[in-house]
Amino acid sequence: MDIDVLGPLGVRVDGFAVMPTAPKPRKVLALLALHVDRVVPVGVLVEELWGERPPRSARTTLQTYILQLRELIGAALERGGHAAPGEGGSSASAKDVLVTAPGGYLLRGDGGASDVREFERLAGLGYRAMDAEDFAGAARYLGEGLALWSGTALADVTTGTQLDMEVRRLEETRLCALYQRIEADLRLGRHRELLGELTVLVSRYRTHENLHGQFMLALYRSGRRGEALSVYQRLRQSLISELGLEPSVELRRLQAAILKTSEPTPLSVRSEGLAGGARDRLVPAS
Repeated sequence: MDIDVLGPLGVRVDGFAVMPTAPKPRKVLALLALHVDRVVPVGVLVEELWGERPPRSARTTLQTYILQLRELIGAALERGGHAAPGEGGSSASAKDVLVTAPGGYLLRGDGGASDVREFERLAGLGYRAMDAEDFAGAARYLGEGLALWSGTALADVTTGTQLDMEVRRLEETRLCALYQRIEADLRLGRHRELLGELTVLVSRYRTHENLHGQFMLALYRSGRRGEALSVYQRLRQSLISELGLEPSVELRRLQAAILKTSEPTPLSVRSEGLAGGARDRLVPAS
């Protein structure tokens, strides 16, 4: 089974799509796909489908959706040439793929591809390369991981409470990887190449201090000192108007360093953490 969630939902068995068109079965499949090879409790599925006030028929209706998914899986297995139980040879059935487990349901991946697992693997390699100051390796691994994204996670699924949390978690991991990849590129002196990308990012994330700090640094290193200072002022206005906060001490130090220097010097912003809200500190570039 191959699973894509970093963009539109895609689930394939033996290369054949298993995609219900109705919104609620798609939600069920999305949750099972996100937790492939792990049991998803019935209560979690019910909450995703109906919120805090499910109908009395919720569990029966959920079983109907499971049956619909198994029909799609069974059709894909037949098209893939798997023998049905009782026909001899190696057999596979939809119940072997979408399993009823104690307290819930489990979707078996059977070692197939998963874009989110591959992203997490590549991001992990990238973070370890950053720790080892292998900035070229970090930029490569993180760039390959980010290339797996084709849009917002589960872009074509109408999400409920559970899927909303999962989508936010995935988007946060994407933003963390993006921040670290840009950090690696800055360490490699690619500040001019980053200007276009950072222009878009700071417009999208108006109060993200780390990205604004990176943009300031890229502009500063490109000899555009005045523009770097303007980025700080726009960030400050956004933070005050939207969050009632002043920029962090670290961002104020970066602004002060730019104000005091008439020519760009090799400065860098190193992450203190991977979260999107992590603070930065000004350190000499190696």
